[in-house]
Amino acid sequence: MSSIMGRNLLTVDNEVFRCFTFYSCLLFLKVFAVAVFTPIQRFRKKAFISPEDTKLAEGSEVREDPDVERVRRAHLNDLENIPIFFMSSLLFVSIDPHVMLAKWLFRIYTIARYLHTLVYLLTIPQPARALCFAVGITCNFIILAYVVYNSFSI
Repeated sequence: MSSIMGRNLLTVDNEVFRCFTFYSCLLFLKVFAVAVFTPIQRFRKKAFISPEDTKLAEGSEVREDPDVERVRRAHLNDLENIPIFFMSSLLFVSIDPHVMLAKWLFRIYTIARYLHTLVYLLTIPQPARALCFAVGITCNFIILAYVVYNSFSI
C-alpha cells in the first residue's frame, strides 16, 4: 500500500479515485433527481408546506400529502446516508485499497441506493427496502473497517 505522502492517491491517475469519482457523480445525480422530484410532486398534488407557495398553483393548499411525503422521506434518507459513503470512501481511497475491492464496494453501494429509492417510491413491500438499506450499510461498514484496520493496525 502506498502512503498518501509518497504518492498522490487523490488524482485521476489512481484508478480507485476515478472509480470513486464516477460512482460519487452517479449518487450526486440521484440525490439531485429526487430533490427535483419533490417540488414536481408538490405541484402535481397541489400540496405545499408554506402559505406563500400556494400562490404558485391554482387550487393548491397547505397540507401534507402521502405521495409528497414519500418523496421527501426518500430524499431525507439519501441525505442521511450518502454523505457517510462519500466521507468513508474518500478515506478508503486515501489508503490505496485493492482496485477490484474498491470498484465492487462502490458499485454495490450505488446500486443499493438507487434500488432503495426505487423501492421506496414505488411502494414495494418490505423487506425489499430494508434489504437495500442493509446492503448499503454493509458496504459502508466494510469500507470503514478496512480503513480502520489498515490505518491503525498495531
